[in-house]
Amino acid sequence: MFQLGKTIVSEDLIEKDFMCNLSQCKGECCISGEAGAPLNQEEVLILKKIYPEIKPFLRKEGIKAIEEQGTSITSDFGELETPLVNNSECAYLIFTKNNTAICGIEEAYNKGVISWKKPISCHLYPVRVKDYREFAAVNYHKWSICSDACSLGKELQIPVYKFVKEALIRKFGEDWYSELENVAKDYE
Repeated sequence: MFQLGKTIVSEDLIEKDFMCNLSQCKGECCISGEAGAPLNQEEVLILKKIYPEIKPFLRKEGIKAIEEQGTSITSDFGELETPLVNNSECAYLIFTKNNTAICGIEEAYNKGVISWKKPISCHLYPVRVKDYREFAAVNYHKWSICSDACSLGKELQIPVYKFVKEALIRKFGEDWYSELENVAKDYE
């Protein structure tokens, strides 16, 4: 672990390789799991506001889940999350013609309908950020369903921090990311 400003960062972001391989996993990270995508309070408000604009992009099952549960939920542990369909898949996921799960929010963004890409926790994945009172912990989350992404990342030699560059800049800023690049250079 090393410190960058008010963050404690795992060396795994530099040491591990990763490149999403949707052709292999078919977006399984949005389908499997026991909880929705983590949200912050600002994102809860954004989802409420943009729901009418993203609704046409969503599946009927997702719309039903959102209209029954809300655009976000609070888990039994007090965590803000996206709602789920059948306690499994994210209510905001949609499927491509080849049955790959993708984000309906991001699809609306890509079509220019909204200006917000998706929740930062989704954009950052496989990086997870846990906020504490004095600092944020920035860690790599290893999940067996991403083994193809790890293999492709290793083959292409793309460290985790480079794979999620845009999301890390969105979360922490350009200066923070530049410092991370410097640490990575020194680390090598």
